[in-house]
Amino acid sequence: MAKKEEDAGAAPEKKKGKLKFILIIVVGLLLAIGASVGGTWYFMHKSQSNKEEKAPDAAAAATGKPAAIYESLSPAFVVNLTQNGKQRYLQVSITLLTHDQAGLDALKVHLPVIRNNLVMLLSGQDFATLASPVGIEMLRQKATASVQEVAQKEVGKLVVDQLLFTNFVLQ
Repeated sequence: MAKKEEDAGAAPEKKKGKLKFILIIVVGLLLAIGASVGGTWYFMHKSQSNKEEKAPDAAAAATGKPAAIYESLSPAFVVNLTQNGKQRYLQVSITLLTHDQAGLDALKVHLPVIRNNLVMLLSGQDFATLASPVGIEMLRQKATASVQEVAQKEVGKLVVDQLLFTNFVLQ
C-alpha cells in the first residue's frame, strides 16, 4: 500500500515536469519568432533609411558640389590602327563626366561632331604608344580636350569635366 501512495504522489510531479518542459519550448519558440520578425523589420527599415541618406541630392547638398552625371557614348568606338604593315584594332567605350545637366542636354545636339572628332583622334594614334598606361592616359586627356573644345565652341562653356575610358581593347 505504501508503494501505491508513492506512485500516486509521483504521477502529478511527472505531469508537472512535462508541462513545464512544453511551456519552456513554446516560450522559446515564441521568442525566436519574435526575434526573427524584429530583426527583419530592423534591417529592412535600416536599409531603407540608408537609401534615403545616400540620395544624390542629399550628398550634393552636403558637399556643396552638384552631383556627378555620367553620359555614355554608345556604341563603342572601333578604329583601325596600322603597326608595321599589320592591321590592328582599337575598341574604346567612352563615358562623359559632368556636373551640369542643362549643359549636357545642350551638348547632346552636337554628339555627331564629338563622335567624328573622337574617331579621327583615335584612328591617328600609334599602336606602340597605346600599349602603355602612359599612352592611354595621354590619349584620354587629348580626347577630353577635344570634347571640351567642341563644348566651348557650340555651347559656350566647358560642360564636360572628364572623359572616361570604361573599356579599352587593343588588338
